[in-house]
Amino acid sequence: MNSEFFSVPVPEQPARGLVRVLRGAENLLLALPLFALVALPLIETVLRRFHGGISGSTAFVQHCTLIIGMVGGAVAARDGQLLSFSTLAGVFKGRVKAAAQIISGAVAAAISALLCVAAVQFVLTEKSAGSHLSYGIPTWGVELVLPAGFGLIAVRLLWHAARNWRGRLLTMALMAAIVLLGIYCPVAPEKLLWPALIVLLVSILLGAPVFTAIGGAALILFWSAGSPIAAIVLKHYSLTTNPTLPTIPLFTLAGFFLAAGGASQRLVGLFQALFGSVRGGPAIVTALVCAFFTSFTGASGVTILALGGMLMPVLRAARYSERDALGLLTGAGSLGLLFPPCLPVILYSIVASSAMANLGNADLSAGSVTMEKMFLGGLLPGILMVALTAWWGIWRQPKCTDSRPAFNLPAARRAVWAAKWELLLPVVALAALFGGFATPVEAAALTAAYALLVTTVIHRDLRPFKDLLPVVVECGRLVGGVLLILGVALGFTHYLVEAQVPDALVAWASHAVKSKWIFLLGLNVILVFVGGLIEIYAAIVVVVPLLVPLGIAFGIDPVQLGIIFLANMELGFIAPPVGLNLLLSSSRFNKPLLEVMRASLPMLGVLFLGVLLVTYCPPLTTWLPHLLK
Repeated sequence: MNSEFFSVPVPEQPARGLVRVLRGAENLLLALPLFALVALPLIETVLRRFHGGISGSTAFVQHCTLIIGMVGGAVAARDGQLLSFSTLAGVFKGRVKAAAQIISGAVAAAISALLCVAAVQFVLTEKSAGSHLSYGIPTWGVELVLPAGFGLIAVRLLWHAARNWRGRLLTMALMAAIVLLGIYCPVAPEKLLWPALIVLLVSILLGAPVFTAIGGAALILFWSAGSPIAAIVLKHYSLTTNPTLPTIPLFTLAGFFLAAGGASQRLVGLFQALFGSVRGGPAIVTALVCAFFTSFTGASGVTILALGGMLMPVLRAARYSERDALGLLTGAGSLGLLFPPCLPVILYSIVASSAMANLGNADLSAGSVTMEKMFLGGLLPGILMVALTAWWGIWRQPKCTDSRPAFNLPAARRAVWAAKWELLLPVVALAALFGGFATPVEAAALTAAYALLVTTVIHRDLRPFKDLLPVVVECGRLVGGVLLILGVALGFTHYLVEAQVPDALVAWASHAVKSKWIFLLGLNVILVFVGGLIEIYAAIVVVVPLLVPLGIAFGIDPVQLGIIFLANMELGFIAPPVGLNLLLSSSRFNKPLLEVMRASLPMLGVLFLGVLLVTYCPPLTTWLPHLLK
């Protein structure tokens, strides 16, 4: 976003200076808890062996994640980077576009303002409880970041809704009317349920952010049912302070360090040296490099943005058609989603474990869903997806290619040596995760610290006092936007559970579908559409609590169910109409969206074949996790 976010017409220069100071302070407020998130678990790992660890360190780490989520969300709103479901507003022009932005901005700002009200209610309740983190720090003092964050986001959504003060005042008036109607409704709220949902749907189509779409649905449902809306913020708080959740920003930070440095060039050079001499070598390189990066960046789109410009010339030089190269890069951008330590796998284990706990003793034979089991369960299916992508790339390379270089062993050795530190990164992560000497959060912190050491000290790709802060802020902005979605989505899921929607789905599915295999086929088709329409992290939090009881009812291993779900989400990245990779490729390569869709259809078919194999060949998913028993 432009640097004049807080600017006023007079005086111009002092306002710009103030903006820089405020933006810098906000960026620092986002970066500091991220650095603390890296340092505290590492210090805890060392001190635990000598002095029993730091008192209250776990609570501090959890609340650092809360701060990152809210400040990062506010920074994303400041920079206009909050994810949206729809790009329809971009089609409009002139006054129609301005009206669409005002309507969607007013509804989104009103929802954020109501979440701010709910957060104030939550903090007041917590204050009366008198709980403390440690060292006399009151919990409610840190929780103030919730109303402050939602309030600031509301102001920024309002600001971005128009380019002039007339439009902003109109947006403010519409927002105030919605908020007042929500607080002082003159009629019974249940009578306004459907009209309110229709207004919300219109705002979503016009470009309202994802978190306000899901949070708005939760607010409307709680409001119409007469339930306190503070429950949404309570669930947001419980998710962002989950003991395992800090792994998400930490592994994401490791991925951002890799992407910002020269790791991509070294890895591409390595795989080129190893596979460039074989038929389809560039496709194999593309699949392997993309899988490596996505496993650390969490299928956030960083892979296409970081590697697309580098790999496209490699594919075109190997005489791949422009369409095949575009389709291969778009499809490969989500490869690696099933490999450790990819973030969706971590989040699935958290949400599925919680969903199974809510079932109580419904089925003790179903087994557990731990992070370690999910990582092991995704390993073979992940390799399968990479292999299928590489196979398609080998098949599509023209046979007349005569420019492949011969394999050069000394060059391969040099490439391995140059990329040795990057190749050790998965070893560090997996050894810490499965070595038994560190918790998952400590393993993630060790991985982030190792990536930081490699990029700033060993390779010196990033200068600590000039390049590091922007990378950390960019990571925090992405994580903040994701955590906003996750928090309000959990509030929405809480309403569905309270309304016994999962029980109703189980009863209906058990009556309507008699075959486990037919259920799985239908599930795959539905999940591909879900993955193509809904952001993956929101889909995990909203859909998984509904899916887990269904899987148990049909006797499906919960780890296999999780990998099937995630494999379909991987497919959803290239599923029309708005798969994330389609949008990113269209932007990155400056191609029309329809052209990217057509180019990606063959990859969609190839990866769907992989999903079917994962679905109907359970040992692919269950064999390695069963070794842990």
